[in-house]
Amino acid sequence: MNTRFRINTTLLCGFFLCSIGCAQTPTQWKPHDRNRPVPPVIDPGVSSTQDVPGKAPSDAIALFDGKDLSGWDGSPDLWSVRDGAITGQTTPEHPAKENTFLIWTGGRPANFELACSFRIMANNKTGFANSGIQYRSKDFDNFVVGGYQADMEAGDNYTGILYEERMTRAIMAERGQKVVWDKDCKKQVTGSLGKAEEIQAAIRKRDWNDYVIVARSNHLQHFINGKQTVDVTDDEIGIRTPTNTDDFYLLTM
Repeated sequence: MNTRFRINTTLLCGFFLCSIGCAQTPTQWKPHDRNRPVPPVIDPGVSSTQDVPGKAPSDAIALFDGKDLSGWDGSPDLWSVRDGAITGQTTPEHPAKENTFLIWTGGRPANFELACSFRIMANNKTGFANSGIQYRSKDFDNFVVGGYQADMEAGDNYTGILYEERMTRAIMAERGQKVVWDKDCKKQVTGSLGKAEEIQAAIRKRDWNDYVIVARSNHLQHFINGKQTVDVTDDEIGIRTPTNTDDFYLLTM
């Protein structure tokens, strides 16, 4: 049976990546030396609204230029740029037979903050559409990856959760959960960020939403429209991937 949906006719509008933290290196300057260089001042930027696009922080790296898929790798049958946005779409002529990803090839960030806008819309009788942002993931070739996923969907249950694609732990944190995965790979819910339905109420269906992912070492946080959805500390060293490629994928039934 052919299934068809559009992971948003304009899936991901723009990506900005900011590094978090820096290594301590030896310096010739003594404490309180008046001649010591002053660190640069970082403009924190401005959040987007539904009517006015935001401004990225001054130290941000733009992952997408709004024109083409330079620096990205994925199936040309499924991925394109329309109206200045990365667009993923399946059709009866070009279905996705399995989870397939559009992979950013510009680097392997360690600690970072990733900001983007997304819109996801179903184009089928069931109303199903699912996508997500992979990060710190393993590349299995042929546009298939596995690892942490900031989920998004057209429904009411999964946008904002932390899912582990193609690995062993599946849903690592549901919306509103503060979670620790211990060294024995056991999940411990340690606190609450709010009720899942309250988080869902802040997500705009069939419209643009802001997604932010913050990854510091083994501490992972997701935010949608400024509201935190999950908070995860991953102490399971044998499974987690401390650094890797940031990938973006398109999923069909």
